[in-house]
Amino acid sequence: MTTELQAAPTPAPTAHSEALFARARAVTPGGVNSPVRAFRSVGGTPRFIARADGAYLTDADGTRLLDYIGSWGPMILGHNHPAVREAIADALQYGTSFGAPGEREVLLAELVTRLTGVDRVRFVSSGTEATMSALRLARGVTGRKFIVKFRGNYHGHADGLLVEAGSGLMTNADGALGAAAPSSAGVPEEYAGLTLVSEYNDPAALDALMAARGSEVAAVIFEPVVGNAGVLIPTPEFLAALHRVKTHGALLIADEVMTGFRLSLGGATGLLGLRPDLICWGKIIGGGLPVGAYGGRASVMDFVSPQGPVYQAGTLSGNPLAMAAGLATLSALKADPDLYARLGAYTTALADGLRDAASAAGVPISINHIGSMLTAFHLDAPDGSVRTYTDAAASDTKAFARWFQGMLGRGVYWAPSQFESIFVSGVHGDAELNATLDAARAAYLDLRA
Repeated sequence: MTTELQAAPTPAPTAHSEALFARARAVTPGGVNSPVRAFRSVGGTPRFIARADGAYLTDADGTRLLDYIGSWGPMILGHNHPAVREAIADALQYGTSFGAPGEREVLLAELVTRLTGVDRVRFVSSGTEATMSALRLARGVTGRKFIVKFRGNYHGHADGLLVEAGSGLMTNADGALGAAAPSSAGVPEEYAGLTLVSEYNDPAALDALMAARGSEVAAVIFEPVVGNAGVLIPTPEFLAALHRVKTHGALLIADEVMTGFRLSLGGATGLLGLRPDLICWGKIIGGGLPVGAYGGRASVMDFVSPQGPVYQAGTLSGNPLAMAAGLATLSALKADPDLYARLGAYTTALADGLRDAASAAGVPISINHIGSMLTAFHLDAPDGSVRTYTDAAASDTKAFARWFQGMLGRGVYWAPSQFESIFVSGVHGDAELNATLDAARAAYLDLRA
């Protein structure tokens, strides 16, 4: 495989993917069910996937691809992991949905509370549901209506959170501190007006915003490690400023949909020593099946219906198949205490290899990585200096698109956006690392040429 990747890429067949994409465009907006899958920022036809095993995907044309997306994070154990597959198969024989409580919900909630230290957890069906429910809860607890989020932090597609999300542009037309514009059509300005925006990793800006508006703020929501503006790692000063928002009576909400159980068994909260009032999870907590959750201390979570006055419900919440997959995944992580060290070592070696390959080709990149998350920004800046969305936005997206195609042509499936994290799994090993770096060296040389 290494020799094949070193050679100039021979275009892989894509006829089946192209045909499926054409059919999909006739019945689905843009031909996809989530926008970044459409390859709009990198060009070409998206690969339609037929199967996934371990560290690899196989597309509809039979091409095997070394995968660094991992279904956008959930597949920390690798695709089609036997324990997860068997747990789902076992649950399946008893039914697919009950609309009533079941034992697996209790078992997973007990495991999550033990691993994360929260008192109570409520399961939902997506990360978007988790974050919007946590914000409703914060408003119900505090009696306030404003929230604060950060530029480039993505918390799902609820109306109040599609403000300065990802590629949204900062707009302060009237000069008001924290004013912002929606990042999507269809979001009323009235909703956007309840969301105040600050710059991630700018503690002074957050302190100033809270000094001016803190008495109105129900919650500050943040990604402990940003993944949708590329990987951005918080500074100690910024983390300290986050915790100061509590002095204004606001709740602190950690959005760990991406980082939960990925950076450690306690997520980024455990790794970074955070003390949020509420935590949101998704992805890994369901082992790759649709799931979300939010949790916190009892005094806050007991405001949720039917215990309290804040309503939230869902037909498929606590779905038995998702609960089985989540239990199997978290149990496997708990049973492998060396896994996170191996993931970190692989990701560090990948970062070092990419940096050396780009340098040898004369291509400027700056790499941010933590645990098993990594982004290689195509810009000329020292490693670690890309700390804000403004820094990340200076990347050369056209250069990234060409590099992405060079990697894909050599059998490596990278995230099809400059502003995304890639994810390493426990089944990425030496063969995968060598193949990836062989492909990267050639792709960087192609980019220079």
